[in-house]
Amino acid sequence: MACMLISALAHRSTMALLIGMACAGVASAQEVWFITDAQHLPQGTHQPARRIELDAPQRIEAELAANLPTDPQQAAQVIRQRLQAGGVRLQQRMQTAYQGVVDAWSLGIATIPAVIVDRRYVIYGETNIDRAVSRIAQYRRASP
Repeated sequence: MACMLISALAHRSTMALLIGMACAGVASAQEVWFITDAQHLPQGTHQPARRIELDAPQRIEAELAANLPTDPQQAAQVIRQRLQAGGVRLQQRMQTAYQGVVDAWSLGIATIPAVIVDRRYVIYGETNIDRAVSRIAQYRRASP
């Protein structure tokens, strides 16, 4: 009976520690954005609140412009058809893509990939979000 009680207490302590660690991680990195392009994929276990791919608008435009007729009027008609066929989903993709570019630009992002925490701290050149968040947490503890 005593072994079961100790085991239960140890399990509870472990769970409390894990919950505490998870809460500490959330407190130190409230909002994480990963700004990148299609060639720099995020790594690590941390899932960013936003993933902004700065080349997304060009990829969408390329999809719309693929294999267009050479006649400008026919090409315009094909693009109108593609836009209409894409419907709300395409409109949302375009809105998200362009809004991401505007948001990255408004933060002054100059290099990708970039991991941003709380729209205040940035680590450039790191695709591993866990490492970037850890480095920012270290900095925040050293410079409160």
